Amino acid sequence: MSTELTIGRRAALEHEVTRADLASTLSDISGDDFPAVLATSRMIALMELAAARLLVPHLQEGELSVGVGVDIKHLAATLIDASVTAEAEYLGREGKLYRFRVLLKDAGGIAGEGEHTRAIVSTERLLAGAQRRNSAA
Repeated sequence: MSTELTIGRRAALEHEVTRADLASTLSDISGDDFPAVLATSRMIALMELAAARLLVPHLQEGELSVGVGVDIKHLAATLIDASVTAEAEYLGREGKLYRFRVLLKDAGGIAGEGEHTRAIVSTERLLAGAQRRNSAA
């Protein structure tokens, strides 16, 4: 790995909420009835992407970062076509885990917040482990 991340370093990404991002789209799959607002699962995915961007410069060839944990609160609903910003701030390491404070903001303010952990792993090793696990099932 290259140089260590600096605590407090931040990354952000902007995204326009589309139909594919809505909780109601999940109901198309499951038959449940969810509202036409940004799905919590999609909000978390955007937060993960912001955190992952901070680790990209620190990856060696054949490595990637993977999400390990989330402790997130979805605080407010966000409608389709809204512009949202997912932000991640590096908090430091705990062993092999990289910790981040994550936020999702829309025009009304903070719509979600929490913490997220990631690990840097070998892509080949990750895929081989998944293959072994699925072959054993």
